[in-house]
Amino acid sequence: MGSIKSAEVSREVFPYLRVYEDGTVERLAGTEVAAAGLDPATNVLSKDVLILPETGVSARVYRPGNITNKLPLVVYFHGGAFVIASSADPKYHTSLNNLVAEADIILVSVNYRLAPEHPLPAAFEDSLGALKWVASHAKGEGDGNGPLPVLNQEAWLREFVDFDKVFLAGDSAGSSIAHYLGLRIKDEVRDLKVLGIVMIMPYFWGKKPIGVEVTDQFRKQMVDNWWLFVCPSDKGCDDPLINPL
Repeated sequence: MGSIKSAEVSREVFPYLRVYEDGTVERLAGTEVAAAGLDPATNVLSKDVLILPETGVSARVYRPGNITNKLPLVVYFHGGAFVIASSADPKYHTSLNNLVAEADIILVSVNYRLAPEHPLPAAFEDSLGALKWVASHAKGEGDGNGPLPVLNQEAWLREFVDFDKVFLAGDSAGSSIAHYLGLRIKDEVRDLKVLGIVMIMPYFWGKKPIGVEVTDQFRKQMVDNWWLFVCPSDKGCDDPLINPL
């Protein structure tokens, strides 16, 4: 940490991170980690699994303690402006334990790669790959009964998920990911029946100010800078990844 503090800051994306001239990234928030396992308060079990070995993308999978039949599946994408947080963030871990217990579902929380080390569209591509991984369980790929080896498969999904009852959900940046995947499912993920998408504070933006952005010019400029930092594009804040309209 001493060497980081002695280096010159080349860019600060407040309140999320600093980037130093040597390329080092120092995250100012979203670095806390909660361990997976049994949550005594809810009796929910969780574990971390590697789902895309080629990129190192993982997920935290949750299940209720007692399961008597196949359950709906929620695939969740965390927020954090595409630059902070993870599927192991204590805030998400606590909230998702409670959600799984109260809704009686299986849940997969995707740990996609973050900018600036991996600018967009990396998070979208990682999440699409994660959804295809989930879908591979619905097709029975890698279950030992077909032509594919048992590789990168999760027993909790094979045994406990009703793949006709799948939902996508996310907050902030994760909402943007859920929306993006909703547009891609029909053409690229054919083996899941997605019944709905839950979008909490979707992280969309655009060049033209709307609503309070017209008067709050400071915030408009700040979020412009956030977006252009995570999604370098010649289209600016009207890139379709930022502004789906």
